[in-house]
Amino acid sequence: MKYFAGSFPKIQPVKFRIPTSEALIPIRLDIEIDGNRFKDSFTWNPTEPDSEVVLFAKRTVKDLKLPPAFITQISQSIQSQLNEFRSLEGQEMFTSEKIVTLKLDLRVNNTIIRDQFLWDLNNFESDPEEFARTFCKDLDIKDPEVGPAVAVAIREQLYEIATQSVTSARETRVSKKGRRGEYVSASKVGGAAVDLMKLFGGKSSVLRKRKEWDLYEPIVDLLSKEEVEALDAREERHARMKKRFSDMDDVYLTNYSSG
Repeated sequence: MKYFAGSFPKIQPVKFRIPTSEALIPIRLDIEIDGNRFKDSFTWNPTEPDSEVVLFAKRTVKDLKLPPAFITQISQSIQSQLNEFRSLEGQEMFTSEKIVTLKLDLRVNNTIIRDQFLWDLNNFESDPEEFARTFCKDLDIKDPEVGPAVAVAIREQLYEIATQSVTSARETRVSKKGRRGEYVSASKVGGAAVDLMKLFGGKSSVLRKRKEWDLYEPIVDLLSKEEVEALDAREERHARMKKRFSDMDDVYLTNYSSG
């Protein structure tokens, strides 16, 4: 497919949606209260009533034996992320024939996952959870927590891309200059990618460029107990340092505003 100067197709905005079959929202929590820290990531159905947020927080605190103060913090964090998503609903976003690279770089317990692959943003029937299940099966990953973590990582990237598309559409309306928006022809990712997309059919959104199959094959590492403990300790030090600097900023701002 070739386009010449002045012949780019006009990209029409559509109503905001995440390019997946189910609009599940990626939620990430990292809360620390009085030396107790809770980290988790999962997906949430935005059509669930808000009352479910509080019930989830109460069940989580009870199951993990966390201090009661976590109930409010967990509820507020989830609700804030849901409100951010809902603020985008009904707004316009740009879509085009667009294939992007998604990357995985995460640690779940003692398993490290690194991978990257192409994803079709125009396939609104894609299923990150199904991809994650197939991914774990193909790589013989036994830890049941890896699959959900992979799906959340994919959804986070797709959500960010969709959010940026809303911002782009909003800026276009404000400028009133008829900016074309970003257009990426599928031909730019190579003929092999297009052929693979046709081969896989309508329900698949994932493919790898043939020339990168060897270079970007998935990497799975299993860490020893000592390595996991060292990484956990390093993350805790980083979190404490980040909190310390955040507290110092709060004190500075308070003193500055009162002075």
